[in-house]
Amino acid sequence: MIRIPVARWSRAARTSLRSRSVQRRAYLCAVVLSLLGVAPMTWAWLSSAPYRLTAGAVPGWTREVPAAPVGLVLGAGLYGRSPTAMLASRLDIAAQLVRAGKVRALLLSGDNGRAGYDEPSVMRDYLIARGVPGRVLVLDYAGFDTWDSCVRARDVFGARDLIVVTQNFHLPRAVALCRAAGLGTFGVGDDSAARFPARTYVYAVREFGATAKGFLDAVVLRSAPVFPGPRESSLERALDSGS
Repeated sequence: MIRIPVARWSRAARTSLRSRSVQRRAYLCAVVLSLLGVAPMTWAWLSSAPYRLTAGAVPGWTREVPAAPVGLVLGAGLYGRSPTAMLASRLDIAAQLVRAGKVRALLLSGDNGRAGYDEPSVMRDYLIARGVPGRVLVLDYAGFDTWDSCVRARDVFGARDLIVVTQNFHLPRAVALCRAAGLGTFGVGDDSAARFPARTYVYAVREFGATAKGFLDAVVLRSAPVFPGPRESSLERALDSGS
């Protein structure tokens, strides 16, 4: 029988134990990081679940939407002076909500942070061309991300209850953030996967990072918008005109 010196065996045992300890710690760190990675998505999905539906999921779907004074439409990019296909879908849903009497005014929140790029004005022109009265349309030119749009809807425009309109992949985050901002919020989503599968899947993957940022802004940091004010009365006037 081969006899290993006690000192050498002890060193080998300690090395093996340290190695296994490092492996366990690395595994636990990986588990914790994985949980942290999915926690914001879980928060968004669970907190928004009772407050969202898909437009067109059933005939007469607008009957399933609770009425609110305001519809908040979030920007989704432009092709020159035209909305992207996804943004056009959001605007079409918003127009249906107006016609069904579910909202009295629309707050069009998008990016106008550089010259020649004006999402809210293009959104307004698209809706007017489809018969929505201009008097019920209010433009937020500083909706640079979803959290900013929600906070500005509350603080700048005085909204309290609203219906937020976006795509299904974005809807849990949009509803969760608006509700975290203190707004009574219901969400209506466009099911874009059938018409724009590749683009939808890319944006759906992006939601992991975007939801993590939104969670930090809304729950951890309570971040202020890029442009937090001043207070406007344009939404109040639009609501009065749409009464």
